[in-house]
Amino acid sequence: MHRNVRLLTWFNFFNDFRPYNPIAIIYFVQVTGSFALGLAVFSFQSIGALFFELPTGIFSDIVGRKKTIIYGALASVFSLLFFALGDSFTMLAVGGLFAGLAESLFSGNNDAFLYDTLNEANQKEEYAHVSGRVRSMFQLGLGISALLASVFTGISLAFVMWISIIPQIICFFIALFFVEPKVHADNVSANIFDHLKEALMKFKENYKLRTLSIVSMLDFGIGETMHQFSPAFLVTVWPVWALGIARTLSHAFCFFGFRYAGKLIKKFLVFRSLIGGWVGSRLSVIVAVVFPSFLSPILISFASFFFGFRIVALDTLMQREFTDKQRATMGSLNRLGANIVFAFFAYAFGTFADSVGPAKALLSGEIILLFLVGFYWKLYKKY
Repeated sequence: MHRNVRLLTWFNFFNDFRPYNPIAIIYFVQVTGSFALGLAVFSFQSIGALFFELPTGIFSDIVGRKKTIIYGALASVFSLLFFALGDSFTMLAVGGLFAGLAESLFSGNNDAFLYDTLNEANQKEEYAHVSGRVRSMFQLGLGISALLASVFTGISLAFVMWISIIPQIICFFIALFFVEPKVHADNVSANIFDHLKEALMKFKENYKLRTLSIVSMLDFGIGETMHQFSPAFLVTVWPVWALGIARTLSHAFCFFGFRYAGKLIKKFLVFRSLIGGWVGSRLSVIVAVVFPSFLSPILISFASFFFGFRIVALDTLMQREFTDKQRATMGSLNRLGANIVFAFFAYAFGTFADSVGPAKALLSGEIILLFLVGFYWKLYKKY
């Protein structure tokens, strides 16, 4: 158990050690010449995840968590390679498809891998605490790499893309040393249609799971668009070279949000943590956009603290409702819907931003997200 947790901790660090992240939208717009086409690269990532999401979730439940992580690491290497080679929208789109494949291989599988590992050691009640600490390494990797991006951007944006390939290669070698947990393998149907049908029935029968899934899909689809687009607003108040600093602050705040998520959830309870984190995230960004200033990037970065512990709270609620036999498949079904929302919303949002500008577009998206808290409040009152 401890070996898997240690390895997954470092796997998460290197998987999100991506210096290109703070300047991705700038790089894509530079290559394509349009906000809409730049965001369309992210849409292709969602399309790739959309196409592969269910097969990879079922693959994980039937074949195993470890193999799924290994293939995901390889897909991530190819994604960055196409981004680095990209001199046209087509090359970037192919990179986006590979990124979507990697995302689909990781999305339902890695959380299931951690939950199964703890379950096998009779420590699943520690999931929120361990998950928060393991997930915090995503933010540490993103934060350090974002800081390096401020240095590497001075060389060229393409150079930043090439450097980003190296950590993904490291992830592949780490994945080779994982130990496959056994608990998920009991009584799993080898018939993928029966397996999928059984997972879908769980969503139909479970109102709490169904509502959590629908809201989380909207949260991801709209929220991820806001996150990827925010540098287009930040560059109006800070210079391009400082975007890496802004993203570093964001990941630093998020690191602490994830790191202490278990303690916060234990103190305030899971639903309260989820709702409080949601409202805090939205209000921080709205104030930063309505009153644009030198402090706006810091306010937007601070919103990431709330993001950290609310994501752990949401995932804890979801994992409690998932079944052992369909854990990865059910996670993939949830991410499938999220990527459908993102694929359509990102391009539509990019077109809207071309018309009204980055500030008004970002504010509109945040207001939409703020209204979604009503669904979580309804569940809180019910449960």
